[in-house]
Amino acid sequence: MARPLHQAGGSARAGWSRLSETRRGYLTAYLFISPFFVLFAVFGLYPILFTIYLSFYKWDALGPMRYVGWQNYGFVTSDPIFWTSFVNTLLIGVLGTVPQLVLALLIAVMLHTAIGRTKRIFRVLFFLPNITSIVAVTLLFSTFFGNNGMANWLLQQTGLGAVAWNSGWWGVKLAIASMVMWRWTGYNAIIYLSGLQSIPADLYEAARIDGAGRVQQLLSITLPLLKPFIIFTVLLSTIGSLQLFTEPYVYLGQSGTGSTREEGITMVIYLYSEAFRNSFFGTAAATAVILLGITILFSLVNMWVSNRLGGDTGGGR
Repeated sequence: MARPLHQAGGSARAGWSRLSETRRGYLTAYLFISPFFVLFAVFGLYPILFTIYLSFYKWDALGPMRYVGWQNYGFVTSDPIFWTSFVNTLLIGVLGTVPQLVLALLIAVMLHTAIGRTKRIFRVLFFLPNITSIVAVTLLFSTFFGNNGMANWLLQQTGLGAVAWNSGWWGVKLAIASMVMWRWTGYNAIIYLSGLQSIPADLYEAARIDGAGRVQQLLSITLPLLKPFIIFTVLLSTIGSLQLFTEPYVYLGQSGTGSTREEGITMVIYLYSEAFRNSFFGTAAATAVILLGITILFSLVNMWVSNRLGGDTGGGR
């Protein structure tokens, strides 16, 4: 025999009241953060799992899916264009990341020593490239690095020959790397600036009293205490360089040479081409899984190096 409604409601309230205050706090907190996990499961976790699943099938997005096992991975790893895209991604990443981080550190030091209103103005100016449309920036750089653009004009004025920025093996990579540098140098400089501002001024005063010069202060105080910030920016820059897509895609497409040219094709462009040009979604999914593995590998290497150096990546965002 069913219990009356008021008795059922009363037992539910009694059960809730029997929960400890701590457990009720946990339930309330989980209830408030549950939308994030639901959205992450739908738009983050599910696409990852489906991509791994799709990598074992042959599918053109219209017909039925056909299981092919590891065949897609074998096709990708035996394709010379894939390895060309892998090498291009690494080279552009190195050319765009290493000078960028060094320049960002120098800019951060200059901003840290600036005064008052000037410091605030330069902070805004250096951060502006990061919030500018990537497509708009790439179109401007396409004009700058055109065959008759300002870059070749400057080279000719200094007595150097023109460079094939749109088709040369190194010219394309240098042009794309310069776009990456321009976009992210200011962003990393702001991160370094926040790290510099967290260093107590007493350390520099004590170093000056002991006779340490600026170079000694940089090597003995600034760089060691900035190590967590440097490791964080290196990790972000590494992951970002492996996912490079918009700059080379728009730049090569705008120049009329095609975004899949071997001079500038990256791993993400290779993935995109396989899926949306050749309709080989299985090989595109296999490429995405391989890229995920490479990203995880580089991240683990970065963490290993940071631990060896005594860094702490826990301060990242």
